[in-house]
Amino acid sequence: MPAARPLPADDRDLESFATVLAEELPGHWTAEYHRHEHAEDQLRSTEDVWDLDQVAAAIAEFPLSADAHLTHDNGTRLYVMLHPRHEEEALVAAMAPVDAVPEAFAGVREPDGIAVPLDPEHAAHAIVADLLPRYDIALAQVRHNAMNPPQPVPGADARLEQVVMTWRKDGSLAAVTTARPAAEALLAEGFVWEAASTSYVLGGNDTRAQAHAVQAAGARLARLGISTALRTAHRPTTDLTLPAPHSGTPTSARAR
Repeated sequence: MPAARPLPADDRDLESFATVLAEELPGHWTAEYHRHEHAEDQLRSTEDVWDLDQVAAAIAEFPLSADAHLTHDNGTRLYVMLHPRHEEEALVAAMAPVDAVPEAFAGVREPDGIAVPLDPEHAAHAIVADLLPRYDIALAQVRHNAMNPPQPVPGADARLEQVVMTWRKDGSLAAVTTARPAAEALLAEGFVWEAASTSYVLGGNDTRAQAHAVQAAGARLARLGISTALRTAHRPTTDLTLPAPHSGTPTSARAR
């Protein structure tokens, strides 16, 4: 590992931080800095972020002027952004592999990102000790699922134990699921059944409430043993038939 080159305490330049962080991480990493001129730029840059915790919430709640991607020679990718609430921190998350089909993520817990100090050496230590090991475990599970797809049981309903949430151009979030318990969890957190798109939709007018609802829904689904994947509108998802809510189930977002 090269000698530490910490940034000045008052340096909030993401590009410099990401560049030095790439040098501090073991192996050969390259850093790509992305400036966002439009909301679509942020969506494209964050589409593969493999997180359903604080990084996903920050992306949903705050318009980001810039972010960075770190890529290892082995294909591992990391997403880096300045922490929107803490000036001396950054948020780092793993990025999902792009060559795996959505079904391979079923039942795999996201290797949620972490907050790190704006000191590349200490940030690298935290990433190596915490984030990368969890990413390796999740990636191995996805690879295993891709190579060993579940075989449908004759006469039984095949259920994909995953909820796919897709960001739409208007800022809303459309969730796809075939499992009624998952549908009920989404409805409980403010998602509304939209027959036209056959999905459960969470409005994007209040980004703070939206971010909190996504986190709460993810926690509910996790307790049910159901994983969640976040995608952008242009990424294809599985073609699934969704269960409509129970008769009498509220279909409007609850007051918060």
